[in-house]
Amino acid sequence: MPEHIHLTCDQCHAVNRLAREKLESTANCGACKHPLLNGNVKNMDQQQLDRFLANNDLPVIIDFWAPWCGPCKMMAPAFEKSAAELKKRVRFAKVNTEEQQAIAARFAIRSIPTLILFKHGREVSRQSGAMDATSLKRWLASA
Repeated sequence: MPEHIHLTCDQCHAVNRLAREKLESTANCGACKHPLLNGNVKNMDQQQLDRFLANNDLPVIIDFWAPWCGPCKMMAPAFEKSAAELKKRVRFAKVNTEEQQAIAARFAIRSIPTLILFKHGREVSRQSGAMDATSLKRWLASA
């Protein structure tokens, strides 16, 4: 296992090289000093998403959603809770498919909510439909 990992700051999008043992403590971005593993979920545009996927050594899960989607609204608290609980093992982000239609087309999003899990920038699993926090964690563990 490598001694260092790379993480993209969800605030300034700088790529940070982090000693693996720092995952268990508080690590801040070298550029903006924002906490790297804060458990927050951020909506991303095309450029932010590309950088986030390409430069994170931790797995990344993206929630493709829309503001008018009832199941998306119901799942949002479970997604945010999971992001906070798993912040040192998985990076979480969202894409609003109404605002970012090119991203939705690029990933062939046919229904929402759709969750896609990426490892080293490549899609490894996909799940459509709302999930509670327990189901979400079970899906992540099986992927």
